[in-house]
Amino acid sequence: MIDRIRHLAADLFNLPAEQISSSSSSADIKAWDSLQHLNLILALEHEFQIQLEPEEAERMKTICDVAKQVEYKLASRA
Repeated sequence: MIDRIRHLAADLFNLPAEQISSSSSSADIKAWDSLQHLNLILALEHEFQIQLEPEEAERMKTICDVAKQVEYKLASRA
């Protein structure tokens, strides 16, 4: 899961996936601004066929947070 999200983020932020770790955040990635955060949310929703609520999106501060939220959403669907 984390690797899929890292690669998705790498494409969005125009970075090699190797430069993105589970602890990467907007503080570490210059391109991760509020607009790119929204683009990340939209890409996640499309990639994983989930719907994220605004408060869930706000909690996504690191790549690890993103992975946990996506995993939660996928598990709650089952």
